[in-house]
Amino acid sequence: MDPFADTLQRLREAFSSGRTRPVEFRATQLKGLGRFLQENKQLLQEALAQDLHKATQLDSAFIRKEPFGLVLIIAPWNYPVNLTLMPLVGALAAGNCVVLKPSEISKSTEKVLAEVLPRYLDQSCFAVVLGGPEETGQLLEHKFDHIFFTGSPRVGKIVMTAAAKHLTPVTLELGGKNPCYVDDNCDPQTVANRVAWFRYFNTGQTCVAPDYILCSPETQARLLPALQSAITRFYGDDPRASPDLGRIINHKHFQRLRGLLSCGRVAIGGQSDDSDRYIAPTVLVDVQETEPVMQEEIFGPILPILNVRGLDEAIDFINRREKPLALYAFSNNSQVVKRVLAQTSSGGFCGNDGFMHMTLSSLPFGGVGASGMGNYHGKFSFDTFSHHRTCLLRSPGLEKIYAIRYPPHSPRNLRVLLTAMETRSCSCTLL
Repeated sequence: MDPFADTLQRLREAFSSGRTRPVEFRATQLKGLGRFLQENKQLLQEALAQDLHKATQLDSAFIRKEPFGLVLIIAPWNYPVNLTLMPLVGALAAGNCVVLKPSEISKSTEKVLAEVLPRYLDQSCFAVVLGGPEETGQLLEHKFDHIFFTGSPRVGKIVMTAAAKHLTPVTLELGGKNPCYVDDNCDPQTVANRVAWFRYFNTGQTCVAPDYILCSPETQARLLPALQSAITRFYGDDPRASPDLGRIINHKHFQRLRGLLSCGRVAIGGQSDDSDRYIAPTVLVDVQETEPVMQEEIFGPILPILNVRGLDEAIDFINRREKPLALYAFSNNSQVVKRVLAQTSSGGFCGNDGFMHMTLSSLPFGGVGASGMGNYHGKFSFDTFSHHRTCLLRSPGLEKIYAIRYPPHSPRNLRVLLTAMETRSCSCTLL
């Protein structure tokens, strides 16, 4: 019998209920902790005396950001330039030496990065390595001081397992199924314009694209013609001929996506061409939660719509699944959007628009839970590739002041120490 199962289940249920989220609750808990220390001071001192036999102002305390050392960046194929160079900027700015592993799937970009990029950097501190899964596995057997990986959760687990052997910290930028809740109180054409744009952008091969829509049957009926209108305006009557609609990266992913077209019922699109790796912008309806299209990240121009009876059911549906990289909510009622934000968890959130939150360098970008760990963009990229070293510089003099901390400890000395600890500022310490 597992002695921890009941306790862990109870705590998870409490967290899922939202009990710990309000600021007032957190403040109450911290005040309770403070009362524990105040009311049990003597008891704790006696316990410390029995266990361990023990009972810093005027200093300079600061955080020094230092490079980790040798870092590995493993880049994906879907945005092979952007998602390679953005973390590279942070790694170089932080002062690291870098091993860059571009994706072997985006072969043309891989060639440019391997042959041209090193000419512009100091090759004594920078290297590009090539290869597929086997070579990447060999690379991961080596010790690095930090690993930055962008890709699928499946490969992310492999990277994290390899890093654990060397206790190497990792940043994992993964994916997942990003929900998009559409409230009954909305303008369907506005929603359709924005959803269609960021669903079919880069042919749906974007980690933060909405993976499915949750809405009522009534809203679905209003949304479908609006989505058809938006798709036609964006890509014409024949999307295959549009210069603005890309293609699936390779035959393997094309076959996977074409298999998903059999889920539910095709309401819009559904056409495909093996010879061109073309899949039309598609909307699926009558989709069941148990179907394959709802079991994996789609990563293509297919958008399932699932029906819910209202906001409560939508939130419950989202919270039953792994935490997504992004979450979207559309409503003319700001309270609906705020409630989705407050009662769910995701790497990022955007109300009434697509993935614009990730375009702001002032905001960190990253996942949570199964969608990743760590973040980057702008200053956060620098921080990700830096060790935040805690430092304190103390004067070699003033020994008479510091001598108060040495044993034997008199009641008076302890009172002075406690007073100093209670009134110390964040920049210095007496102990």
